[in-house]
Amino acid sequence: MRGTGAVGNNYEDKCRRSLAEEQANSLARTNNWEHVDRERVHQDWDVLYREITAYLDNGSLPGDQQIQELVRRHFDIACRFYTPSREAYVGMSLFYAEDAAMRAFHNSYHPELVDFLGAAIKVFAEQSSWFARSAGAVASA
Repeated sequence: MRGTGAVGNNYEDKCRRSLAEEQANSLARTNNWEHVDRERVHQDWDVLYREITAYLDNGSLPGDQQIQELVRRHFDIACRFYTPSREAYVGMSLFYAEDAAMRAFHNSYHPELVDFLGAAIKVFAEQSSWFARSAGAVASA
Protein backbone atom coordinates (compact mmCIF):
# COMPACT_ATOMS: atom_id res chain seq x y z
CA MET A 1 0.00 0.00 0.00
CA ARG A 2 1.21 3.41 -0.78
CA GLY A 3 1.21 6.34 1.55
CA THR A 4 -1.19 9.17 0.95
CA GLY A 5 1.13 12.11 1.41
CA ALA A 6 2.52 13.51 4.63
CA VAL A 7 -0.68 13.02 6.63
CA GLY A 8 -1.14 9.48 5.33
CA ASN A 9 2.47 8.60 6.04
CA ASN A 10 2.20 9.95 9.59
CA TYR A 11 -0.97 7.95 10.14
CA GLU A 12 0.58 4.83 8.65
CA ASP A 13 3.65 5.28 10.87
CA LYS A 14 1.33 5.53 13.89
CA CYS A 15 -0.39 2.32 12.77
CA ARG A 16 2.91 0.49 12.39
CA ARG A 17 4.00 1.63 15.87
CA SER A 18 0.64 0.66 17.39
CA LEU A 19 0.86 -2.82 15.90
CA ALA A 20 4.42 -3.34 17.15
CA GLU A 21 3.69 -2.02 20.65
CA GLU A 22 0.40 -3.85 21.11
CA GLN A 23 1.79 -7.14 19.84
CA ALA A 24 4.88 -6.86 22.03
CA ASN A 25 2.73 -6.16 25.11
CA SER A 26 0.40 -9.04 24.30
CA LEU A 27 3.25 -11.47 23.65
CA ALA A 28 4.82 -10.56 26.99
CA ARG A 29 1.54 -10.95 28.91
CA THR A 30 0.55 -14.27 27.30
CA ASN A 31 3.84 -16.18 27.13
CA ASN A 32 4.11 -15.68 23.36
CA TRP A 33 0.40 -16.31 22.77
CA GLU A 34 0.50 -19.82 24.19
CA HIS A 35 -3.30 -19.64 24.56
CA VAL A 36 -3.78 -19.53 20.77
CA ASP A 37 -4.58 -22.68 18.82
CA ARG A 38 -2.37 -21.69 15.90
CA GLU A 39 -3.34 -24.66 13.75
CA ARG A 40 -7.02 -23.70 14.04
CA VAL A 41 -6.23 -20.02 13.36
CA HIS A 42 -4.38 -20.92 10.16
CA GLN A 43 -7.21 -23.23 9.07
CA ASP A 44 -9.77 -20.48 9.68
CA TRP A 45 -7.70 -17.89 7.81
CA ASP A 46 -7.27 -20.36 4.93
CA VAL A 47 -11.04 -20.79 4.60
CA LEU A 48 -11.57 -17.04 4.90
CA TYR A 49 -8.93 -16.11 2.31
CA ARG A 50 -10.46 -18.58 -0.15
CA GLU A 51 -13.86 -16.95 0.38
CA ILE A 52 -12.44 -13.45 -0.11
CA THR A 53 -10.66 -14.62 -3.27
CA ALA A 54 -13.95 -15.84 -4.75
CA TYR A 55 -15.52 -12.41 -4.14
CA LEU A 56 -12.44 -10.68 -5.50
CA ASP A 57 -12.65 -12.74 -8.70
CA ASN A 58 -16.32 -11.74 -9.03
CA GLY A 59 -15.56 -8.02 -8.93
CA SER A 60 -16.45 -7.20 -5.34
CA LEU A 61 -15.12 -3.98 -3.86
CA PRO A 62 -13.41 -3.59 -0.46
CA GLY A 63 -16.36 -1.65 0.98
CA ASP A 64 -19.06 -4.08 -0.17
CA GLN A 65 -21.17 -5.43 2.67
CA GLN A 66 -20.21 -9.07 2.08
CA ILE A 67 -16.51 -8.14 2.07
CA GLN A 68 -16.89 -6.16 5.27
CA GLU A 69 -18.56 -9.19 6.88
CA LEU A 70 -15.54 -11.28 5.86
CA VAL A 71 -13.17 -8.64 7.24
CA ARG A 72 -15.11 -8.79 10.50
CA ARG A 73 -14.33 -12.52 10.57
CA HIS A 74 -10.65 -11.71 9.87
CA PHE A 75 -10.70 -9.26 12.79
CA ASP A 76 -12.35 -11.89 15.03
CA ILE A 77 -9.60 -14.38 14.17
CA ALA A 78 -6.92 -11.76 14.89
CA CYS A 79 -8.59 -11.18 18.27
CA ARG A 80 -7.74 -14.73 19.29
CA PHE A 81 -4.22 -13.38 19.81
CA TYR A 82 -5.23 -10.02 21.33
CA THR A 83 -7.74 -7.29 20.51
CA PRO A 84 -5.96 -4.72 18.36
CA SER A 85 -6.80 -1.05 18.39
CA ARG A 86 -8.07 0.54 15.20
CA GLU A 87 -4.55 1.72 14.39
CA ALA A 88 -2.92 -1.63 15.14
CA TYR A 89 -5.44 -3.38 12.89
CA VAL A 90 -4.60 -1.01 10.03
CA GLY A 91 -0.95 -1.63 10.93
CA MET A 92 -1.56 -5.34 10.39
CA SER A 93 -2.66 -4.63 6.82
CA LEU A 94 0.49 -2.56 6.30
CA PHE A 95 2.58 -5.42 7.67
CA TYR A 96 0.92 -7.81 5.20
CA ALA A 97 1.84 -5.44 2.38
CA GLU A 98 5.37 -4.54 3.47
CA ASP A 99 6.75 -7.83 4.80
CA ALA A 100 7.92 -9.94 1.84
CA ALA A 101 6.96 -13.27 3.41
CA MET A 102 3.51 -12.05 4.46
CA ARG A 103 2.88 -10.52 1.03
CA ALA A 104 3.91 -13.77 -0.67
CA PHE A 105 1.77 -15.87 1.68
CA HIS A 106 -1.38 -13.78 1.20
CA ASN A 107 -0.87 -13.28 -2.51
CA SER A 108 -0.47 -17.05 -2.95
CA TYR A 109 -4.27 -17.08 -2.63
CA HIS A 110 -4.71 -14.34 -5.23
CA PRO A 111 -2.16 -11.90 -6.70
CA GLU A 112 -4.25 -8.95 -5.49
CA LEU A 113 -5.26 -10.26 -2.06
CA VAL A 114 -2.86 -8.15 0.01
CA ASP A 115 -3.89 -4.87 -1.59
CA PHE A 116 -7.59 -5.78 -1.59
CA LEU A 117 -7.56 -6.97 2.02
CA GLY A 118 -5.60 -3.89 3.07
CA ALA A 119 -8.18 -1.59 1.49
CA ALA A 120 -11.02 -3.60 3.06
CA ILE A 121 -9.36 -3.46 6.49
CA LYS A 122 -9.05 0.32 6.20
CA VAL A 123 -12.78 0.58 5.41
CA PHE A 124 -13.58 -1.70 8.35
CA ALA A 125 -11.37 0.30 10.70
CA GLU A 126 -12.91 3.57 9.56
CA GLN A 127 -16.53 2.45 9.74
CA SER A 128 -16.65 -0.13 12.51
CA SER A 129 -18.25 0.83 15.79
CA TRP A 130 -16.15 -1.90 17.42
CA PHE A 131 -13.22 0.43 17.91
CA ALA A 132 -13.20 3.19 20.46
CA ARG A 133 -13.06 6.56 18.80
CA SER A 134 -9.48 7.38 18.01
CA ALA A 135 -7.85 10.78 17.75
CA GLY A 136 -7.33 10.51 14.01
CA ALA A 137 -9.39 9.23 11.14
CA VAL A 138 -8.17 6.43 8.91
CA ALA A 139 -6.27 7.87 5.99
CA SER A 140 -7.82 7.04 2.66
CA ALA A 141 -5.88 4.74 0.39
